[in-house]
Amino acid sequence: MPKMKTNKGTKKRFRITATGKLIRKKAGARHLLTAKSQGRKRRLRKGAVVGTANIRSIKRLLPYA
Repeated sequence: MPKMKTNKGTKKRFRITATGKLIRKKAGARHLLTAKSQGRKRRLRKGAVVGTANIRSIKRLLPYA
């Protein structure tokens, strides 16, 4: 049986922690940054944990992660 392929778009967008949680980047940090406060921009730099409804479908796209 051939090896399963990793979805490369998913691989670039998500990281898996040591405990198996998925980390994603927060939305809203790309443009129109002058209107946003420094604190808000700082919070957008951090990653966020993926919601439970999406974990199964994302992990299916990352078979070896």
